[in-house]
Amino acid sequence: MRSFVKALKKESEAFLFLAKKFPNVSDAKLSAGIFDGPQIRMLMKDPGFIEVMCIEEKNAWQSFKTLSLNFLGNNRSPEYKEIVESLINHFQKLGVRMSIKLHFLRSHLDYFPDNCGDYSEEQGERFHQDIKCMEERYQGRWNINMLADYCWCLKRDLPAEETHRRKSMKSAFLSK
Repeated sequence: MRSFVKALKKESEAFLFLAKKFPNVSDAKLSAGIFDGPQIRMLMKDPGFIEVMCIEEKNAWQSFKTLSLNFLGNNRSPEYKEIVESLINHFQKLGVRMSIKLHFLRSHLDYFPDNCGDYSEEQGERFHQDIKCMEERYQGRWNINMLADYCWCLKRDLPAEETHRRKSMKSAFLSK
């Protein structure tokens, strides 16, 4: 949602619709595309929002809605790979800056659980915090090393195994 709103022109009818729909949201949050779950669900149900969009915006919004319902919800659609590719293609046509999250979604599709709706916001917050640190470290420039770095960070965070491949051959003297 954040990427979609950031790609909208500030003088477009869709952006002005958002400003009118959510008058309590500050201009800074609106420009940054920061919305919570209930606000996003409200927009998805509002037929007036799609009516004020141009064709590229409509296609990107429909792809986002389809992804939210058929991949990120309680049931994963059998054609989830095509849904993700469609979202990324429509976002690129709209001019959305591709964040590390979208690249991670595309390249690690098979690692997502079958039921993404099982995970709460608190559990998903770690991913967002980790990705935020990665974006700061690489200063917003995406490259393949970012994904490798993220995967190694996850592996390093695992608790150390109790068994070691090498054991000391020295005798240990314990004092009693």
